[in-house]
Amino acid sequence: MMRQVALVTGAAQGLGRVIAEKLHAAGYAVAVTDVVEDEVRALAAGLDPSGETALGLALDVTRKADFEAALEAARAKWGVVHVAVNNAAVTPTTPVMQISPEEFDKVITVNLRGTFLGCQVFGAYFAASGYGRIINLASLAGQNGGTASGAHYASSKAGILTLTKIFARELGAANVTVNAVAPGPMDLPSVHASVPAERLARIVDTIPVKRLGDPAFVADIVVKLAAPEAAFVTGAAWDINGGIFMR
Repeated sequence: MMRQVALVTGAAQGLGRVIAEKLHAAGYAVAVTDVVEDEVRALAAGLDPSGETALGLALDVTRKADFEAALEAARAKWGVVHVAVNNAAVTPTTPVMQISPEEFDKVITVNLRGTFLGCQVFGAYFAASGYGRIINLASLAGQNGGTASGAHYASSKAGILTLTKIFARELGAANVTVNAVAPGPMDLPSVHASVPAERLARIVDTIPVKRLGDPAFVADIVVKLAAPEAAFVTGAAWDINGGIFMR
């Protein structure tokens, strides 16, 4: 079987980096993309010093042309792309009454429009190819309004859950699945950096399992959803939240 090829946005750090590493470890060739080009080039070199199975690319998710260029670069290297992971996001925690219109627009543009453009560009390519897997990173915040996150962040993630259903319905007949993963609070440097320790301890205390989530497990779920065998899963939101939100 030919090697599967995946592209991950926002892969320079955090959950995106863990997802890229897990996909590569599972045997995928991986295009790692981010606005911070130096970091994804370094990540790609670390994944595969030979450069055969990893490629670092600049991709600003607010620009449709960047998605198109990244897709073409991956195809030029490997001939095909099978999987797209829309992970890139900004995560400000500004209190709701203090969010400026400009900050609101920026968060919605990066998180929600960025995911929309990724689904649109890769969805069209996958549909024409007759196969594809799209995995969008949503969040518990988009389901319960968020506890530590900003209102604009939570709203963007709620929109991603809806976009996932729309593209799943649109692309299903073309053998393209579109799913979302909705993590709760993760044990990531970004979480520890954005939430003061005392507040984080209080948040952990409200989680039924009394712990933060494991980013590696979230990445494992992404790998599962990326697999050819995941053909009967589409339009779904996979909840990984320690029991904070149950349905």
